[in-house]
Amino acid sequence: MNNPPETSLQSEKALKRLRRRRAADTRFRMYGLAALGFALFSLVFLISAIAWKASGAVTYHVVKTDIVLTPERIAPDGNASPEEITRNIEGFYTLVRDDLFARFPNAGDSLPVRQDFSALVDRLAVLPLARRVARHPSLIGQSVTVQVPVSDDVDLFLKRSSPRSIPFRIGAGAQISPGQGGGMVLTQPDLDSVRATLTALGEHDGVPSVFVTSQGAVARLSDLGDEAASFELLAGDVADFGGTPLKGLIVTVPESRRTISDLQIAWALALRSEGVIRRVPHTSLLTRTDSTYPELAGSLAAIVGSLLTMLVTGMVAIPMGIFAAIFLEEFAPKNRLTQLIEVNINNLAAVPSIVFGLLGATLLLGTFGLPRSAPLVGGLVLALLILPVVIIAARAALRAVPPSIRSGALAVGASRMQAVFHHVLPLAFPGMLTGAILGMARALGETAPLLLIGMVAFVAEVPSSTTDEATALPVLIYSWASNAERAWEPMTAAVIVILLALLVIMNVIVVMLRRKFERRW
Repeated sequence: MNNPPETSLQSEKALKRLRRRRAADTRFRMYGLAALGFALFSLVFLISAIAWKASGAVTYHVVKTDIVLTPERIAPDGNASPEEITRNIEGFYTLVRDDLFARFPNAGDSLPVRQDFSALVDRLAVLPLARRVARHPSLIGQSVTVQVPVSDDVDLFLKRSSPRSIPFRIGAGAQISPGQGGGMVLTQPDLDSVRATLTALGEHDGVPSVFVTSQGAVARLSDLGDEAASFELLAGDVADFGGTPLKGLIVTVPESRRTISDLQIAWALALRSEGVIRRVPHTSLLTRTDSTYPELAGSLAAIVGSLLTMLVTGMVAIPMGIFAAIFLEEFAPKNRLTQLIEVNINNLAAVPSIVFGLLGATLLLGTFGLPRSAPLVGGLVLALLILPVVIIAARAALRAVPPSIRSGALAVGASRMQAVFHHVLPLAFPGMLTGAILGMARALGETAPLLLIGMVAFVAEVPSSTTDEATALPVLIYSWASNAERAWEPMTAAVIVILLALLVIMNVIVVMLRRKFERRW
């Protein structure tokens, strides 16, 4: 009894085959877990990379100061109409620039210096202020607090994004004394880290700039000796360096190879230390329209354009796709014509989206003469794009309803149409809704069809109807990503995050509606 006889089911060969099958099952589960882990890792890595890049656009630097809206600047001709006030950008810009000029008396010594100083803030940055005064003319002659974005070069520098900068501290034992030509001399400063950094960087196409700041004063290193270092004052006085500990900054890129000058860096550091330049949340990204300046650009027009386009797409594609699926699945005769229609629907689902863009540009714009760059045209093109997807998903949902539901409805006297619309359709509706919303999500991310119908146009106003000129979020991402300036990179990533947020909201709506209409049988 200790050694039972070997049978065909307990032979060594059978046990070996059983072990191989179990090992194959284990390997298959491991492969599935590995694939799932790789997919999750890739998704997390992608989202993290986009979010990290977009973090630079969450905040931006602004000039916050008080100015007096003098009538001589706001309405020099005596015409205080809203149109003239809004058009007088130069007057508002002069008020802001003169207020900053007053903080640096030496900034207006020469024309190049004045031009560098004026580049701290772009002229169009005062447009919201001009519109505010145009809406409320009673502000003329009063003192108001303005908040104007700094230029993109200054903003990137203050965020330590471009050019690269390295902070350092100077020991408390350094002695400060006036130097030649209004400069400053530091005796026995602890600048070993500065020497090491400058030696490592070398002198490729220029020397890196070294700045020292304290209490709104900024000086630039001109000579570095063993026991003393000479600095050139760029902002403030020598007396301003005697209060708080000195802070230093090494800009690794030479002045000849960057878009922001040493004077602009000094002015920006001084204004930030005085609290005039502040870092605030970048809410204008959601409240402003597109602009040629990164610090002034926003995505509001693209968001509204995408919503209007999706409204047209949903109103056309969802009812048409659901009714077409009901007819083909429940009422259409099974012959060669319906088979040909089904094959064509399946083929249209695999057609590249750019083909639908060509169709829309030729048929809707060329033949019917619909307005170019309008959400109406974009919505119709995207409706044609997702229509096969909606039909296929709706037919699959109808097939998932058991035939007994139809038979039971017909057995109690219901007509064919009553059986479909009163019994089958409510049970299939959650699946239909899922397919429709997923098709809408695909349409929201399409770019090529919208490019071909002209929705890549620069839009400075928020569209108010489906026939107004508009753009969409994917097109805005494509447009901003094509710009050469470094400041557009975080802005583009931020708009990608906005687009992903809309997609997540659409999927949440799908889950909620599916749970609401889902029925068990």
